[in-house]
Amino acid sequence: MLVAPGAMLAAPAAAQTGAPPITRVSLDQAVQMAVARNQALQAQRLAVDAARADEITAGLKPNIGVSFSADGFTPFSPRQINWDFLKNDTSYSTSASYLFERGGKRENRIAVAKATTDVAQKTALDAERTLRFQTASAFVQILLAKSSLELAQQNLKSFEDVVAVNQQRVASGDLAEAEFYRIHLQQLQFEQDVSAAEVALVQARANLRQLLGFDMVAEDFEVVGDLTYVPQAFDLETLKQQALQSRADYLGAQSNVTLAQNTLNLERSNRARDVSGDLDYSHTGPDNTMGVGVSFDLPIHDRNQGNIARSQVLVRQANEQELAARYLVITDVVNAYAAWQTSQKVVSLYQSGYLNQAQQSLEISRYVYQRGAGNLLDLLDAERTYRDTQLGFRQALAAYMTSVQQLNFAVGKQVMP
Repeated sequence: MLVAPGAMLAAPAAAQTGAPPITRVSLDQAVQMAVARNQALQAQRLAVDAARADEITAGLKPNIGVSFSADGFTPFSPRQINWDFLKNDTSYSTSASYLFERGGKRENRIAVAKATTDVAQKTALDAERTLRFQTASAFVQILLAKSSLELAQQNLKSFEDVVAVNQQRVASGDLAEAEFYRIHLQQLQFEQDVSAAEVALVQARANLRQLLGFDMVAEDFEVVGDLTYVPQAFDLETLKQQALQSRADYLGAQSNVTLAQNTLNLERSNRARDVSGDLDYSHTGPDNTMGVGVSFDLPIHDRNQGNIARSQVLVRQANEQELAARYLVITDVVNAYAAWQTSQKVVSLYQSGYLNQAQQSLEISRYVYQRGAGNLLDLLDAERTYRDTQLGFRQALAAYMTSVQQLNFAVGKQVMP
């Protein structure tokens, strides 16, 4: 679920000064930590605060202008400066002026500033939506890397047992030494699989730490959870409607239309000429006088035609962008829904019997070969098939879990756990 920018979640214990980094984290915790601490998202949220500050500026009224002048001093013909000189021979004048804005400029400025803030909020929400998906996907990749490493280690241990049994057969004269070397050399592939899985796990952890903040979690932190598959059913049309109501980027496109229209209203109001009013007071000799004045531009040439025309184009552009964003939302939901359905089918295929068949095939091949009734190629082929099937199943589970997060990302809210 999306939260308003600036509504910070409670900082995890590791964020406090001196607290040790977290060593175990679940998917929900990882997402919460990313939303609360990710620096890129925090920078995006600060743009909202800056936009709110612009609202203050937009609502300010013009200041009153004050001026004062004194005339009649004779620096090149010095005279004694006393009270009579200041009273009778010197002129004083003071004035106050104020700019009266016309055409509703202030109201339209405020409307533009508020619409700008709304766009910034939607942009921050969309950045949060993206971050949630990135964090969940990175978490799933750790689960996949962890499961793949466990599988590679199991395969290596199992093949080491095969090597040990055949080493005994060589010692008893039941197996040719050259045949044993061929078997032993295959162990290298299993050892390489373990090494590759270890590197993948380190890289997956680093990717998630980048999103959470490297100071938040330990370098060798553990993730809580497993690759799982939970069948669910959803209606595509319902998901489309939910996406149009929830997707922050589409809502932001709608806000951009409002901003463009408010900007056009402001430029039209700028055609009105502001009036400057003056109130003057003068003291000349024994006389005291007051006066008033009004000044304004005559809109003969500049009537803000260019800015109005440009704003009209921007309104049409915003409408086109809003329509494009709508189509993008629907396309994203359709694609994510199709990927989710396909991933379900693939997982179901593995669970329908292929996993058991690969396991049984391997066990039979090992039994037959260890008793001298099979050949090496059949054993290696069964080992490879089992390994590929198990790895493919784990990748299918990871693809399914990622497709769930992709569907949440496309809809713009949590529709699946």
